[in-house]
Amino acid sequence: MRKIALSAAGLSLAVGLGLATAPSAGAATPCPSGAVCIRETNGSILSKNTFYSYGAHNLSNVTGDRVVVNNQTGGAGFQFCYGYNGSSGCSVVMRGVGESAPYNMTPINSVVLVR
Repeated sequence: MRKIALSAAGLSLAVGLGLATAPSAGAATPCPSGAVCIRETNGSILSKNTFYSYGAHNLSNVTGDRVVVNNQTGGAGFQFCYGYNGSSGCSVVMRGVGESAPYNMTPINSVVLVR
């Protein structure tokens, strides 16, 4: 599993996360249209990790390698931040629709949805 730094030198997360347009695998729970979702390690998606509204969303107990699904419409994107409320250490905005490669979410404290 590959860890991706959110430093200035490593902010090409759109490529690093490997956002793909392939549908989710077999038993995984689908991410609803218009949302960004973080999958549990068993493939399920908890309602607390399904985000629809633009702005910052703080994470709680989201650790380890997780797959992030961007199912927003209209070219909307998201970014990860080390700080709560999207306050610091944010990645570039990722706009690709689909699933990411597994990503270490342990140091991430918020997800920000952007238009």
